Amino acid sequence: QVQLVESGGGLVQPGGSLRLSCTASGINISEYTMHWYRQGPEKQRELFANIFSDGVTYYLDSVKGRFTLSRDNAKNTMYLQMNDLKPEDTAVYYCNTVLRARDLWGQGTQVTVSS
Repeated sequence: QVQLVESGGGLVQPGGSLRLSCTASGINISEYTMHWYRQGPEKQRELFANIFSDGVTYYLDSVKGRFTLSRDNAKNTMYLQMNDLKPEDTAVYYCNTVLRARDLWGQGTQVTVSS
């Protein structure tokens, strides 16, 4: 079975940090472009970060400088380090890749930034 599983979400205060994980089974993440999406309350799901198979990363301007992607191929896991979190970062966070022209999604993990 091919699956992506996110973990690491939770409740943090503004300015705090979280590290999210996306662990894959059935595929080797080193061979794929991996994507992070998020969907806040009453908002459209948005792409905010990618890591390509060669390690090149992309970040949406709203998270650039605060969020950092990394990858541990031995653990088949992608990490999203989130620093200086803001209330507007509150959302369900999803990892994603494209497998044989179809989207593969994780189940999502909730991040809530609040005082």
